[in-house]
Amino acid sequence: MSERIFPRSPRETMDGWHYLPRYIDKIRLHLAGKLHSDYADNFGKAFDGLWLKAAGVTHEQMIDIVKNSVCDGQVYDWIRANVKKSQSEKDAHWKEMLSRPKPDDAEAVARLKLRKEQCGAPNRDDVKTFVDVIDLDEKRI
Repeated sequence: MSERIFPRSPRETMDGWHYLPRYIDKIRLHLAGKLHSDYADNFGKAFDGLWLKAAGVTHEQMIDIVKNSVCDGQVYDWIRANVKKSQSEKDAHWKEMLSRPKPDDAEAVARLKLRKEQCGAPNRDDVKTFVDVIDLDEKRI
């Protein structure tokens, strides 16, 4: 697949959940056969997996919910009815995402450095997290 369609930023929110709109976009792209190979290895894992764990749902459930919806409003309604998490739990999830890479995880710190280099911005000191590098890579910052 040559054309890369960017999902929404991890910073976008739905029902108080950061990252959820991005995950929904990735599912919709997958279902349409347009999920770029850059996203395929971590589809349902990595940050997708962190959201799934925090929300207490499975990747398969989310694919089914998105597949059977026409718009984000229907996904939102399902989330509101079935994912009973407090705003503090949602905020904790976002804080966890923003803490990546962990300073004591040398491998992840090195991967962040590599990703910044691949984006042509090895000296961007404002890019400190994987959330930042996603937005850098997708030309949002």
